[in-house]
Amino acid sequence: MMWKQVWKNFIQKQQNNQPQVPPEQSATEDIERKEKPLSANLDESIATFHEIFSIPLNRDVKCRTFHIRALKKRAAVFYINTISDAKTIEEAILKPLLSNKDASAMIEDIVASHAIKTEMQIKKIVLEMNKGNTVMFIDGVPHAYIMDTSNFQGRSISKAEDEVVLKGPKEAFNEKVITNISLLRKKIRNENLVVESFEVGKRSHNDLFLVYVKDLANQETLENIKSRLNSLDVDAIQNLGLMEQYLEERQKSLFPTILYSERPDRAASFLEDGHIIMLMDNSPASLVVPATFWSFYHTSEEHYLRFPFGNFTRFLRILALFITLFTSPIYIAITNYHPEMVPADLLLAISATRERVPFPAFFEILIMEIAFELIREAGLRVPSPIGPTIGIVGALILGQAAVEANVISPIVIIVVALGGLSSFAVSDISLNFTVRLLRFLFLFASGLFGIYGMTALFVIGIFYMTTIKSFGVPYLAPMTPWYVSSKDTIFRKMLKDERFRPGYLQLKDSVKKVKDHVK
Repeated sequence: MMWKQVWKNFIQKQQNNQPQVPPEQSATEDIERKEKPLSANLDESIATFHEIFSIPLNRDVKCRTFHIRALKKRAAVFYINTISDAKTIEEAILKPLLSNKDASAMIEDIVASHAIKTEMQIKKIVLEMNKGNTVMFIDGVPHAYIMDTSNFQGRSISKAEDEVVLKGPKEAFNEKVITNISLLRKKIRNENLVVESFEVGKRSHNDLFLVYVKDLANQETLENIKSRLNSLDVDAIQNLGLMEQYLEERQKSLFPTILYSERPDRAASFLEDGHIIMLMDNSPASLVVPATFWSFYHTSEEHYLRFPFGNFTRFLRILALFITLFTSPIYIAITNYHPEMVPADLLLAISATRERVPFPAFFEILIMEIAFELIREAGLRVPSPIGPTIGIVGALILGQAAVEANVISPIVIIVVALGGLSSFAVSDISLNFTVRLLRFLFLFASGLFGIYGMTALFVIGIFYMTTIKSFGVPYLAPMTPWYVSSKDTIFRKMLKDERFRPGYLQLKDSVKKVKDHVK
């Protein structure tokens, strides 16, 4: 009883010491103003929007007042110059209104904008302006006319930098979501391709777009994603890299469950298989859900290559995966615990190289692994023209100097270099980080318990992977649990033999080629 009371007092003390969160300092008057409906009085509307957008302090927000002679009414247009097309505003909105002579004409008939709508709530009108649209008020009219004139600046379509292919399309997503949707529709010319939008971020009001094929995507998975998006309670989510961390189920897990891809052709292939794609402005990539382990292991180029060539690259990739994970741990386990596993001549050669080295094999490997990671990180962060040079020169100089100083044995340089270079064969960024971190876990396991420690960690890792799910889909499907699919896991099949879409997605239509379907 005494210990319970002591523990209770400790918990209460910690709670009392928690810092108090200050209340929000937002102007209540501004919030209430935005919730009101628009006034029919033009002067009052102009004054309201001058206060909301801090005009004339805010230099890129423009207001133009004029008189529509045919309608005998005053009007005003508001737009943000830096994200709106001034030429479109001049030619499609102002000129037609000023030159119109038909007193019975409607605003929708006069303005030449390709998209025009009306809105009455000030909050929604402000949101449309922040999207680059032009807002027009007319004296005596209790609603605003909103015309699509957005013109956000961005870079043009370029090559993919992280998912490079030798044989296949060279296009990559950029930071403009309209362009990215266009790239997908260019590849999937199907009326069932649906693009839904969701507003995320209470302050930033960013739009996230869900893209899916209506007659393929699983409705339950789709509703699961929508519920997660609607439940987000955050001020701002600027790009998909941040969105991924909000949506994933196990945020502290080493294994990624949402695929990040910058290639439109790869995203289109996932759409045709029944997956769901997410796109956002400011993000030169897409998120693919659900994603299994095999989604990260595969690359888009493997299907562009002929059957033997594509499987050969897959064999090299899976071989590189095991080399980078187990080369250094096996060396530590053999030298420390299991010397009888290697021939006597090789064991003597290893012993001879380590004769003057003062550190145990575990510390040798650990020092070189950390040095390799530092060199790789430095090569990524410095300017691109000198990045590869720093990596190569740094590795050569450090390796040679360490061997000559008898700090590191030559065999360790070979082992670490082989494992490090093999890690570059893992093309996906998220899976690459997973493999790099797992290398250190296997190092410590082999340093403590030898081969038995490595084996135990590997088995535990496999067990753990079978428990992971990505939006309800098992991580190792369709291998385990087994589902009807095209069996595209470690090796791919002939294209003509890929008759089924992934069965683990529970799609509305799981057969790719009906005539080949075995009844």
